Amino acid sequence: MAQDQPLHFIIFPLMAQGHMIPAVDMARLFAQRGVVVTIVLTPTNTLRFKTTTDRAQQSNLPIRILELRFPSVQVGLPEGCENADTLPTPDSLAAFFTATTMLQEPLEKSLQEMEPRPSCIISDYTLPWTSETARKFDIPRLIFHGISCFSLFCCHNILHHKPDESITSESEPFVIPGLPDQIEITKSRLHGASHKQDTDSNDLWARINDAELTAYGVLINSFYDLEPLYIDGYQKAKQDKVWCVGPVSQFNKEVLDKFERGNKASIDESQCLKWLDSRQSNSVIYICLGSQCYLTSAQFQEIGLGLEATNYSFIWVIRSCERFKELEKWLSEEGFEERTKDRGLIIKGWAPQVLILSHQAIGGFLTHCGWNSTLEGVCAGVPMITYPMYAEQFLNEKLVVQVLGIGVEIGVTDPAVHWGKEDNVQVPVRKEDVEKAISKLMCKDDEGEMRRQKAIELAKLAREAMEEGGSSYLSMTLFMNDIKQQQLKKNSCQKQNNVDHTCH
Repeated sequence: MAQDQPLHFIIFPLMAQGHMIPAVDMARLFAQRGVVVTIVLTPTNTLRFKTTTDRAQQSNLPIRILELRFPSVQVGLPEGCENADTLPTPDSLAAFFTATTMLQEPLEKSLQEMEPRPSCIISDYTLPWTSETARKFDIPRLIFHGISCFSLFCCHNILHHKPDESITSESEPFVIPGLPDQIEITKSRLHGASHKQDTDSNDLWARINDAELTAYGVLINSFYDLEPLYIDGYQKAKQDKVWCVGPVSQFNKEVLDKFERGNKASIDESQCLKWLDSRQSNSVIYICLGSQCYLTSAQFQEIGLGLEATNYSFIWVIRSCERFKELEKWLSEEGFEERTKDRGLIIKGWAPQVLILSHQAIGGFLTHCGWNSTLEGVCAGVPMITYPMYAEQFLNEKLVVQVLGIGVEIGVTDPAVHWGKEDNVQVPVRKEDVEKAISKLMCKDDEGEMRRQKAIELAKLAREAMEEGGSSYLSMTLFMNDIKQQQLKKNSCQKQNNVDHTCH
C-alpha cells in the first residue's frame, strides 16, 4: 500500500568535517525514529565514518551509504582529495566545488534505482544543484544549516536592510537592525559570513541564494531554549518552514560513539580518559581551534606561552601540526612540551572532542567559535573563551558572550582571517591576551560562577530538547509528519492522474 511506504531521507553533506559530522549525527537520529536514511559520501569520506556507520547498522538502524566516486583528477585535484581539509591550497576550493557539481548525474542515476523511493533530499546549503535533482524526482529539497539561528537571522537582516552600505570603513561598527539585542559588528568581520560576496565566489553564492528561495524548508542544528527570540525572528523573516532538530551531537551517548565521532582519534581512548581522570573537576582548559585552523606558527607559540603562564592544566589540540615544522621544533626542541609535561596533554591530529568536553575535569573551552564546537561546548555545560577567525564565527562570539553570557572574549581585534592568507595577518592575539582570558574564565569569583551556572543550565536544556517530548524531538516529529503528508499527497495525485490526468 502506498500509504505504508516508509519515509526515506537522502542526506547529502558537503565533504568537509564541520558539515559531515552533524549530518551523520542527524542521519542516525532520524534512523532511530524509523526513517530509512541514505547518506551520500565519497570513498575517502566513507572510510572516515566507517566505524560510526557500521555500528549504527549493527544496531539495526536503517542507515545506508551511497558512495559516489569523487572526480578529483578531472578537476585538477590530487587523487583521493575528497575533503576540504585535504585541499593542497586555498585556490583549490573552486575546483573542489566544481567537482561536487559533477556528482549530480551519478546521484540521479542512483536515486532512480532506490527502494523505497526517496521522500526528500536534505542537502548542505553549498550544494544548490540538489534543488534541480529534487525537482526531477518531484520531492522536497531541504537545506541543512550547520550554523545557529542567531547567525542566520543576523545575515538575513544585513542582506535585507543593508546597514553596512552607508559605512565606508571596514573597521567601523554598525548595529544589525531588527534583532532582539543590540548587536554590533564590522564589515571586516563579516567576510564569508553572509551571502554578500565581492570575490570570485559570486556565481556560487548567486546559485545558493536562488536555491534557497525554492527550497521546501530548512533544518537547523540548534534548539529552541538556546536562542528562542532568534528562532522566532528567523522563522518570521523567512516566512518558511524552519525546523530546529539539535543539538544533533546528543545522539552520541556511548563512550565509543563520542570517541570515534568524525574521524579516527590521534590518541588512545584509555590514555585520554586516564589523563582526564587524574585531574580535579573544572580544572582543565581545553583548546581546539577547529579542523581547518591555519594560524601561523608564531600565533600558536603565543597561545602556548599564554597557557604556560596560567599554570592551569590543559589539553591542546593542534590538528595541522604537520604543516608547521617551526611549531614542531618549538614544542619539542625549545622545551615547551618538557616544561608543561606534568600538566599538559598535546594531541597532534584529530581529538575526540565530545568525549573530552563531557568529562568533569574540563573547566573551560578555548574555541574558534565554529558552530559545531560552540554547540558541543553548550551541551557539555562548559564556559568558553572565544577566538573567532572567519565565516560566521564572529557572530557566534556575540551569541556566546553577549546573548548567552557563557563566554569571555580573548580579544581578537584584527579582521576576519582569509583562508590561505594567514601569513599576511599580524599575530592577532598575544600571550598576555591568552593568559588574561583563561584566568578570567577559570576564576571562581561571582562573575565566573554566574557564567558556569548559566552554562550548566543550558546543558540541561540541551538534553531535554532531544528527549521525548522536548522541543527538538517534537520538531523532528513535525518535520517527519510534514514530509509524510507530502509523500501521501504525491501518491494520491499520481493515482488520480492515472485516472483522469486532472490532479494538480
